[in-house]
Amino acid sequence: MPFLGVNIDHVATVRQARITNEPDPVHAAVLAELGGADGITVHLREDRRHIQDRDVRLLRQMIRVKLNLEMAVAQEIVDIALDVMPEQATLVPEKREEVTTEGGLDIISHRDRIMQTVVQLQERDISVSLFIDPDVAQVDASADLGVEAIELHTGAFADAPTAAHADAEFDRIVAAGQAAVQRGLILNMGHGLTYRNVHRIADIDGVHELNIGHSIISHAVMVGLERAVREMKELVRR
Repeated sequence: MPFLGVNIDHVATVRQARITNEPDPVHAAVLAELGGADGITVHLREDRRHIQDRDVRLLRQMIRVKLNLEMAVAQEIVDIALDVMPEQATLVPEKREEVTTEGGLDIISHRDRIMQTVVQLQERDISVSLFIDPDVAQVDASADLGVEAIELHTGAFADAPTAAHADAEFDRIVAAGQAAVQRGLILNMGHGLTYRNVHRIADIDGVHELNIGHSIISHAVMVGLERAVREMKELVRR
């Protein structure tokens, strides 16, 4: 059974919409851990649109499960990772104008720059994962860098407009996953996975970890709202 990493970025998104102190993503991480999460994933973006430096540092102190820090290949963020020491750093592409991470890193085109970051992290015993598209050539390029893991971008599968498109994307994921396992890489997957489509990805042979955020946080808003309203109503009555 794959491990579950819970991405709590969107808890911070709600907080930053009002530039206040709630909801606290660190509180969310503790609840996720109590719920059975095997790891907590956060993306410390260069523009700090959701997760803040304070969050990462407190998470390192508070959680007992694996901390997976998603990060761009940017020296400012690398320096923070080297200070905080997450168990895993996942290198992802990052553009200021995107709503969320769009596509995987191009390892082939940016090999030298990525390699410099990989070496810095591995020298501090931080495991490195590369977030890539489900492409065998990108898998091979990742393995050649000597990283411990890859995370296949499942967004095209999740967003497929038809069943036929979904099947085609699923086949790409399976082929890339097989190539990763054959090269001795830890195989992780994530992006766009929901309560409706996760079972198909979770059943793929060799999957080590699934990183899921938006769908879990969205569901939590709905299943937890009634209790939150009842508690507020009780305070008002008092």
